[in-house]
Amino acid sequence: MPSQIAQLPERIGPYKIRVLLGEGGMGVVYQGVSPAGEIVTVKQIRGVVLTDHDKARFHSEIEALKIVYGARVVPFIAGDSAPTDEDPWLAVKYIPGDTLWEYVNTNGPLEPVLVAIMGAALAEGLQSIHNANLLHRDLKPRNIILGHDGPFVIDFGLALLAETKVRRAEDAGRLTAPGDTVGTLVCMPPEQVRGEPLSAAADVYALGATLLYAATGNYPYEAPNQFALSVQINSPSVAPNVTLLPPALHPPITTMLAMTPSDRPSLSQVTATLVQIVNAAGFDAQRARTLLRHTTARTTPREAEPVTASASESHQQEVSVPRTGREPLYSSTPSPKGVLRAARKLRVAYARDAAL
Repeated sequence: MPSQIAQLPERIGPYKIRVLLGEGGMGVVYQGVSPAGEIVTVKQIRGVVLTDHDKARFHSEIEALKIVYGARVVPFIAGDSAPTDEDPWLAVKYIPGDTLWEYVNTNGPLEPVLVAIMGAALAEGLQSIHNANLLHRDLKPRNIILGHDGPFVIDFGLALLAETKVRRAEDAGRLTAPGDTVGTLVCMPPEQVRGEPLSAAADVYALGATLLYAATGNYPYEAPNQFALSVQINSPSVAPNVTLLPPALHPPITTMLAMTPSDRPSLSQVTATLVQIVNAAGFDAQRARTLLRHTTARTTPREAEPVTASASESHQQEVSVPRTGREPLYSSTPSPKGVLRAARKLRVAYARDAAL
């Protein structure tokens, strides 16, 4: 799809714009640089399509980023939801890397041990979001950046304050009216499809769907259109398609995709279970993270080259369709070549680290 940006803006806020990274239905993402030379990612929403609802959601994203801190969350730098002479914008730390969707779409599914350690890291990242009384509500492969320091959660455009004792119940639907469905359908839990109040379990489901994609290249449900997809997600008689999952990942991901929110594990349980899988494969967490980093990260940052980035993709709903011509990396146990390849990468990784 050709870009709708005829010419790059010279500046947004204090940042000189260097390159277009991506664009969506209502937003554009650029790479920018501060006066002191700090490279950042700048997200701006298009004023020509803004409604009060859009402005409120973007303001919510800025406020959410301000209060979330965690190792797997891209740090907020600056933002202005109501500038006088330009469209609203925000800036976060620039993380060079492909999205998980880009990586799997190009290279195929990840090894099970890498899926497990990535899932454990992302579960910790989501926990830091929940600790700020927020829900992400739109976790998906396109909202995971595989950076040089591991995976990062991005795009808080749909983040919403979770229910707390200090929050009045009538504020719960501040940005989402009853029955309003926002988010990306392929990774959305049944209760979110129905427009019901959400809990932390919604993000657990989305993480499970994301890890399923990382391990198999497929989403939980496949359908030719969004209506059919929503019917499948809501049907108790239609189970998520987890047949291609490696045996070690089958139990935890299946549980994360449970129809009923109370049947899903907590994020701390997800982390513990996935780390056990890593250990059972003969790795400790740090070694597995090193292998993940050197497997998925680019060899050199593409600081001046456009990359696909999320730009309020809630306005560009995805539909899951069956993949053809792609087999799972392996269906039962790792092949000898796979084990040797992983070990070889790990030795190279440690040699690099030792040389630093």
